[in-house]
Amino acid sequence: MAALGFRVSEVVLCLVSFSIMAADKTKGWSGDSYDRYKEYRYCLAVNIIAFIYSAFEVCDAACYIAKETYMLNCGCHDIFVFSMDQLIAYLLMSASSCAATRVDDWISNWGKDEFTQMATASISVSFVAFVAFAVSALISSYRLFTHAST
Repeated sequence: MAALGFRVSEVVLCLVSFSIMAADKTKGWSGDSYDRYKEYRYCLAVNIIAFIYSAFEVCDAACYIAKETYMLNCGCHDIFVFSMDQLIAYLLMSASSCAATRVDDWISNWGKDEFTQMATASISVSFVAFVAFAVSALISSYRLFTHAST
């Protein structure tokens, strides 16, 4: 059940993160938007991928609770989940760090404004999503290696 709780938190955190980033557009003479900067597009794309994967894992966990069988019912389920958790956690850390560097550069050159505050909020939530994925990776590694040893 703890694993399902972390999966649900991943869905919510990734949804919030990419929603904030996608809404990060300012009006006026500068007309800044997240899509003008590759670091923000990278962060948005990774959060969307993480959202889709974690939503799939929530459905998979619900299927297991209801039917005691996984949607991906093969011998490679534990390996797949472990590998994907590791990959998504790495990508989230990479994308969040990359976008955070861009925000820091922006603030040091031009100062804070609504655009940078929204980007900072999105990146912060993305880092929290990374923590949830890291815990899920620990849980999936425990499941993988305890099943492998029996």
